[in-house]
Amino acid sequence: MPMITLDPGNALPLIDQIANSIRKMIDHRTIRAGSRMPSIRNFAKDHGVSTFTVVQAYDRLVAMGYLQSRQGSGFYVSHRQKPHVASEGGYVPDSAVDIVWLLRNSLEHRSSSTMPGAWWLPASWMEETGIKKSLRALSLKNGEFMTAYGTPAGYFPLRDLVRSRLSGLGIEADLSQIVLTSGVTHAMDLVSRYFVRSGDAVLVDDPGYFILFGGLKSFGAKIVGVPWNADGPDTHIMEELIKEHRPRLFFTNTILHNPTGASISQPVAYRMLQLAEKYDMMLVEDDIYGDFHPANVTRLATLDQLNRVIYVSSYSKTVSASLRVGFFACRSDLAANLCDVKLLTGLSTSEISERLMYQLLTEGHYRKHMDKLRAKLLNSRQNVISRLESLGFTVHCDPEGGMFVWARFVEDCNSAEIARLAASKGIMLAPGNMFRPHQEPSPWFRFNVAHCGDDATFEFLASCSPR
Repeated sequence: MPMITLDPGNALPLIDQIANSIRKMIDHRTIRAGSRMPSIRNFAKDHGVSTFTVVQAYDRLVAMGYLQSRQGSGFYVSHRQKPHVASEGGYVPDSAVDIVWLLRNSLEHRSSSTMPGAWWLPASWMEETGIKKSLRALSLKNGEFMTAYGTPAGYFPLRDLVRSRLSGLGIEADLSQIVLTSGVTHAMDLVSRYFVRSGDAVLVDDPGYFILFGGLKSFGAKIVGVPWNADGPDTHIMEELIKEHRPRLFFTNTILHNPTGASISQPVAYRMLQLAEKYDMMLVEDDIYGDFHPANVTRLATLDQLNRVIYVSSYSKTVSASLRVGFFACRSDLAANLCDVKLLTGLSTSEISERLMYQLLTEGHYRKHMDKLRAKLLNSRQNVISRLESLGFTVHCDPEGGMFVWARFVEDCNSAEIARLAASKGIMLAPGNMFRPHQEPSPWFRFNVAHCGDDATFEFLASCSPR
């Protein structure tokens, strides 16, 4: 392997310099697939760095799919399928729209930008009056909850309410199986911390939840995407990937899937559970959008009764992102261990937020609020799909509920480049490469129908239309 030029005075850490240089050499085929990498000790000696630095760089490349670790033999360049790039000139997809950049700009400039790529509902659609009323009532109550830590598993009455909610979905759980969290992302972070070690393979939806991908990569996981069809994960490909990578976990968003809007069918759910049992794997079911669905549809946790399923959800999409109240439910022994991880990494969650959420849910506002949201989303979704199709877009599916529509212009459309151009005009799109496990090229876009009310988005898209 050619020597790498490292600059200790560069603001970029040596680990990043090494990983980026090796990645470029692999991408440009300077280092061929199947080649054996220098040993950690030899690389460190040749380049004047510590073995720890080399280990971290190699582990990062394993997680990104560039290298494979073979026990007792060393590290080898992976045989990676070369991604199809629609445009000429060697365009790198994540150079146009970086995930962290998009997150930061979406949150900082949401009041001054058009946000068809947002992942939240407009403030005007939320139940602000009910929150204010509950805040006033909570402020009049006595108790140390205003200044003290909460209990380890979270506010008891809200956990009991979650138990009743799960029972309504056909998921029977007792309180020892339910732990409150600061939203779904926190719940999945706790699961990742407990199960994942550097180099472990983890299955994820492809396309799927990009913040989860970043979190798993930070733990050194090798994330492996399972393609999503109109009825859920492709279970044939899923089994082949399990055989190859032997993962312990599969994180999947089953109802009104982000970003496609599809929902898992019962036959696919049964097959996933059969594979989890056959290959001794846990399924982490993200059901954060389930309450937007107009019907009571199949959940993995309903069929499995929390044996191999860890069920996670949150009220951040339906009530308030600011309150950050979510939960997970699983086997009692596992719930106790995950609660310990919660204590070690962040102590307790906010009892003020949990009490406030409990009041909002028990005062009768929630059901009426959700009925209104589902009706508004239905009207917006139909309008957005109609306008997109009139511009030549192909829609992946007609979702049965929720806020997302997954659509593309043409097969070889470069969605990341279009999103970069849109951002320069104050329009924040969500290009499909963001939702791929390694930001592979994609012609798709995710549209939030609640944020597509003004004409600016469609006028911009019309200017990009291949028609």
